[in-house]
Amino acid sequence: MFETFKSNGLSKFISQSIGSRPESPAHTSSSTPLSVPRRQSVKPVAEARTIGISPSKSVEGEVPNPSSPGSDKSVTPVIPQNKNIQALKNAEHPSMGFWQSRSLSLVDMYIDNAEPSESCGQIQFSIEYDFEKNTLILKVMQAKDLPAMDLTGTSDPYVKVVLLPDKKHKLETKIKRRTLNPKWNETFYFEGFPIQKLQTRVLHLHVFDYDRFSKDDSIGEVFVPLCQIDLTSKPVYWRALKPPPKYKCGEVLISLCYHPANSLLTLTAIKARNLKAKDINGKSDPYVKVWLNFGDKRVEKRKTPVFPCTLDPVFNEIFTFHVPWEKIRDCSLDVRVMDFDNIGRNELIGRLSLSSKNSTGTLETKHWQDMIAKPRQTVLQWHRLKPE
Repeated sequence: MFETFKSNGLSKFISQSIGSRPESPAHTSSSTPLSVPRRQSVKPVAEARTIGISPSKSVEGEVPNPSSPGSDKSVTPVIPQNKNIQALKNAEHPSMGFWQSRSLSLVDMYIDNAEPSESCGQIQFSIEYDFEKNTLILKVMQAKDLPAMDLTGTSDPYVKVVLLPDKKHKLETKIKRRTLNPKWNETFYFEGFPIQKLQTRVLHLHVFDYDRFSKDDSIGEVFVPLCQIDLTSKPVYWRALKPPPKYKCGEVLISLCYHPANSLLTLTAIKARNLKAKDINGKSDPYVKVWLNFGDKRVEKRKTPVFPCTLDPVFNEIFTFHVPWEKIRDCSLDVRVMDFDNIGRNELIGRLSLSSKNSTGTLETKHWQDMIAKPRQTVLQWHRLKPE
């Protein structure tokens, strides 16, 4: 027999500790399209990248970094002497009038003002504009307090840079190995962009964790509408990284515990937060459904009661399953947060899978491994729900 009973609530969290991977060499991006793969070894000319979109201006490849030894050219943005700076600010300043209204739809398309439910760290960068050469200069400096994505409690972060809406030309920094506070100090040049054209562009910086054997994990991202930047100055920013949209199904707090002596595997669905709204009233009617699987075979199912009209339910439901020790590494728990519907079919809000082999992410695998490594102890973890 299997029991379902209420928990008194749990409050301690287990820190995420997750893998390490080898450092990748830098790569150049010198022509349109920019097609040099990141994992191909290319000897860099300098710590800089160039992208040119203007048909009247050819792309010259990597531009020497002015901070590099031996460089004799300055790339300090040049403002023509006959240009009235105040008039420039009034006419071309990102936050004003005509250009702001022109860029509004593009900004709304990419910017989500909702605050992230967990910290993804921060990234520092600077933006300059060379008026003489019609070139936007971006320097990706560093990041701090990144979440651990690898089993060793670190990450192997790098940054992808795109000037939206153009998604074809992606530039990348080097990979920094085993660190949560990487320092890149790499410069990227976007050539052939008149100041007016930049007012309709959004700079996208996306931090990833490099994975040698599988798809790289997204750490967080930031969107910078250039219509909101004073390009007559040389601002330096710290911006908070936000989870990418595909993770915005919400999060669920789960605890795991395994007792080898009596072969009991216990999962507690404690609560969820920031769930995706599924109903026309902007709410959902969530409940949790848990499947115990052996391989591709579903063995047992449990579910919580429905919690009506909320995006932050508190479940406090404990499910126990009989799993012999010799099979604990071969089973998995499929957790689904559903939206109950009186009329139609119940909808999936988000899901995750916990196991040693087929989890939906590194964090889920780490949670399962911690449970096995700490028998009879309760191991808690917040998990981002994934879409189907």
